[in-house]
Amino acid sequence: MTGLAELLAEAVDNSAVPGAVALVTRGKKSEFAAAGKTAVDGGVPMARDTVFRVASLTKPVTAAAAMLLVEDGRIALDDAVREWLPELAAPMVVRTPRSPVDDVVPAKRPITLYDLLTFRSGYGFPTDFSLPAAMMLLETCQRHIMEPQIAPEPDEWLAALATVPMLAHPGEAWLYNASADILGVLIARVAGRPLDEFLAERIFAPLGMDDTAFWVPPEKMHRFVPLYRRRPDGALELRDAPDGHWSKPPAFPSAGGGLVSTADDWAAFGRMLLADGLTPDGRKVLSPSSVTAMTRDHLTAEERDSVRLYLRGQGWGFGAAVDVNADAPWSRPGRYWWTGGTGATAQIDPSTGTVAVMLSQVEMENPTPTPLMASFWTYAAGF
Repeated sequence: MTGLAELLAEAVDNSAVPGAVALVTRGKKSEFAAAGKTAVDGGVPMARDTVFRVASLTKPVTAAAAMLLVEDGRIALDDAVREWLPELAAPMVVRTPRSPVDDVVPAKRPITLYDLLTFRSGYGFPTDFSLPAAMMLLETCQRHIMEPQIAPEPDEWLAALATVPMLAHPGEAWLYNASADILGVLIARVAGRPLDEFLAERIFAPLGMDDTAFWVPPEKMHRFVPLYRRRPDGALELRDAPDGHWSKPPAFPSAGGGLVSTADDWAAFGRMLLADGLTPDGRKVLSPSSVTAMTRDHLTAEERDSVRLYLRGQGWGFGAAVDVNADAPWSRPGRYWWTGGTGATAQIDPSTGTVAVMLSQVEMENPTPTPLMASFWTYAAGF
């Protein structure tokens, strides 16, 4: 089998990415590799402490934060969130998915915490982005996904969201992304403190995730990579410079995709999940029941089939996908995984005790995993 370093080097040689890092651990066995450089025009060699935008790898961290509040007794999974999010107390839903945004009916029931965690709140992106309500959602309050500095503060953001009709009634359809950002506002309000402070105290500090945050301070900026996107002609162009959108704290810390991190930091989070919520020295971060809830599938077969663009027939836990069948070389039932639109992917595989993280800096063109991700997952499966 091709080694991890060779796998990354091949992607660099093929111009798939300027550089990448990867880490795979299984018990006491661990392998780290880095290839290429931090920038198309040279930069410096990729290193173990290189900081990346991890995009949607933020979502599992957000889900864990919500479960901490459940454990604290501050909120329950079946609680209606309108107590903390009065802006969403009486949401409206488009009469049909293709209805214009002014053809609406009242939601059949309130949104619950469980709806947000399972992405069935009624807000979010469908397979068809051309639907009027999906287009309004994107234009009104989801443009910040890759540009956090353009988003308003959470209260203003949520007020804007409340003007957008939902695409589905709560609990009736899996829709991508928006539920995570709503969840971030909810966590802050339930906790009575900003989301970034809550995550830092309850998750990042206990796990030693010192380089994980919603922005990069000046003293770490030399380790932060630029982000690229691929032009129609195949060439890479700069999407966001290191001193761009992540160079200062955002007004709206995006719980759906706003974190930066390193391979070791995210792996520490993954190892905690694999250890039923414990740190390596036995300190509790999450309860085993919270980890189980996060990492099991909550969708029906029909729901899984309806969102193949995103889940490719697999399931959804809290904040990430969960494999329910072995239909690819890397798939194992129970594998908890996701991808980030900035070229990141991470997974835990309870069947093998493996945690795997791969970070790069080329924006994904669509939800389909890149060839590099597929090769990395295959490697991790045989680790």
